[in-house]
Amino acid sequence: MKEKDLIFFQPLWRRIAVTLFCLAWSLYEWLSGAQLWGMITGGLAIYCYWCLFHTFQPIKPADPPAR
Repeated sequence: MKEKDLIFFQPLWRRIAVTLFCLAWSLYEWLSGAQLWGMITGGLAIYCYWCLFHTFQPIKPADPPAR
């Protein structure tokens, strides 16, 4: 991921929201009978989980300067 992506996805709620959106979209496609789009969006949901939860390393704040 690029640094700007890492900064955007720092809050946990954003990572959860994006992943759940992709999962819901996949479910909608499967239930409406569009198996191809269901597989594509399901793969996207899996990719979101992989990048945003499994391999994501949050940026740690810098230590305050010692006095």
